[in-house]
Amino acid sequence: MLKRIKILIVLGLGLILVSGGVLFWLVSSPLTLHSELVEFDITPGNGMRAAAREIAGAGVALQPWLFIMLGKILRVEKSIKAGSYEIERGISTLDLMNTVTRGDVTQTEIAFIEGWTFRQMRERLDAHPDIRHDSKDLSEAEIMRLIGAPKGAAEGLFFPDTYLFARQSRDLDVLARAYRNMQRHLSREWEARAAGLPYGDAYQALIMASIVEKETGRDQDKPLVAAVFVNRLRQGMLLQTDPSVIYGVGEKFDGNLRKRDLLTDTPYNTYTRAGLPPTPLAMPGLASLQAALHPAPSQVLYFVARGDGSSQFSTTLDEHNQAVNRYQRGGKPGAGIGQ
Repeated sequence: MLKRIKILIVLGLGLILVSGGVLFWLVSSPLTLHSELVEFDITPGNGMRAAAREIAGAGVALQPWLFIMLGKILRVEKSIKAGSYEIERGISTLDLMNTVTRGDVTQTEIAFIEGWTFRQMRERLDAHPDIRHDSKDLSEAEIMRLIGAPKGAAEGLFFPDTYLFARQSRDLDVLARAYRNMQRHLSREWEARAAGLPYGDAYQALIMASIVEKETGRDQDKPLVAAVFVNRLRQGMLLQTDPSVIYGVGEKFDGNLRKRDLLTDTPYNTYTRAGLPPTPLAMPGLASLQAALHPAPSQVLYFVARGDGSSQFSTTLDEHNQAVNRYQRGGKPGAGIGQ
C-alpha cells in the first residue's frame, strides 16, 4: 500500500512537472500574428476574457483560455489596463500579459496652438482619429463643468501645447489636462506679477495676455504691446484693439475689418467700451502671459505694425500718426490708428 502511494506521488509530481513544462512552453512560445505589427485596443472596463477576444480579433492567434489561465496563475486577472497597444512578431503570451497589465500603451498627440480660440480647439479634437469624442455634442458650459472648471466661459482657459495621450483617450481628459496646465501657469505668473498692475484678478490678466497674443506673434515685442494696453487702462483710455472687435463680430468676420465694425457696439468692441473685454479672445502662450504680468517699463501708448512682423511704438499721437503714414500709408497723411 505504501509502495502504491509512493508511486502515485511520483506520478503526480511527474504530471505536475510535465504540465508545468507544457504550460511554460505554451506561454513562452511566439504567437502567430497576421502581420509584422498588430495594433489593438482594450476597451475601458473589459476584463481578461473580453480583452482576449479583442486581441484575437485584431489578428493575434491567442488562445483565450490560456490567456485567462495565465492571468489567474499570475494573479493579475484584474490588473489589465485599457488603451491602445502595438505588438510585433516574436511576442509570447507571457510577454503580451506583461504588456497589457503594465499598461505599455502606444501614444499619439494633439497640438493646441497659441492664439487659437476654443472653437478651433474643438474642431481639432473632433477631427482627431485617435480620440474618443465624448464632448462632441456637449455645450461649452457642460464641458467646463465636466472638467471641473468653475467658469462657464471656456475661451482662453486652456494652455497651448502638444499633449501626448493613449489612443482612444477621452477628449474631456485631454481638455482637463490643458485646463489644469493653464491654471498652473497663470497661478505661478500671477504670484510673481509686477506691482501696481490695473487688474482686479488673475482672470483679467489672462484677458490681457490673450490680447497681447492676438496683437503680435513676436515675443520680443510682447512686453511693449502689454505696456501700451496697461498704460491705456491706467489713464482711462479706450484700448482700441482690433482683435477684440473681430472677436465680437464672430463668425461673420470675413477677414476685412471695416469702419462699421469699429462703430458697432458689442461687449468686445474696445473702440466703444472702456476697459478689458469680458473674456479672453484666445489661448495665450507663456510669453504673452509673462508680458501681461511683466509689461515693459515704458510710457508707450500706441503701436503700428511695420510690415515685417515687428511693431513701431510711440508715446504721443503725433509720433504714432507719423509711424502710421510711414508703415501703412506709404507716406500719405491721415488719421492714426488708435486715436
